[in-house]
Amino acid sequence: MGWILTIIAGGIAGFVAEKLMNFNTGLLMNIVLGIVGAVVMNIILNALGAPLLGAGFLGYIVKGIAGACLLIYGYRLIKSR
Repeated sequence: MGWILTIIAGGIAGFVAEKLMNFNTGLLMNIVLGIVGAVVMNIILNALGAPLLGAGFLGYIVKGIAGACLLIYGYRLIKSR
């Protein structure tokens, strides 16, 4: 996927995760959450033996949402201590 599509998919994934987790961030943080979330979810799926689960643009967004939600959840766990 090209850089522009990665940024767009990351922004969409971060925005959806922000709304699902009720976590107020800005546009830049949404993009970062979506991109890093997709990377984290890809690592997890590769470790579980499902590397091609949801390939393509839509798959990247779904993995980005799931990964961003995991990142937000982890941030909240660390912050609450």
